[in-house]
Amino acid sequence: MHPPVIYLRAEAPAKPATGAPCNGCGLCCAWQPCPLGVLVSGRRQGACDALRWDAGDRIYRCAMVDAPQQVWPALPRWLHPALQGLARRWIASGAGCDCDAEVERGPAAG
Repeated sequence: MHPPVIYLRAEAPAKPATGAPCNGCGLCCAWQPCPLGVLVSGRRQGACDALRWDAGDRIYRCAMVDAPQQVWPALPRWLHPALQGLARRWIASGAGCDCDAEVERGPAAG
């Protein structure tokens, strides 16, 4: 069986070493969603629907942390802080990279 091919922006940072601080490479969330991402996306594999590209900073971000209303527009504002906290916990925000996927960069699409 072939490993999955994950397409990320060429200008995204390279995946950090396991345990190193997150740099917004996006690989983990493009590979498989966290528990909250499973609810958001309705699947256990593949890119999370909350994964967003930040063109200004040239990194990927979790919309459930930054702007949950982008993902769930009908969500009451009073629930935003709770969901943002859950998202931070489930993506291990501040704990370092926990994605053990092996990366092989392919040629840039033309």
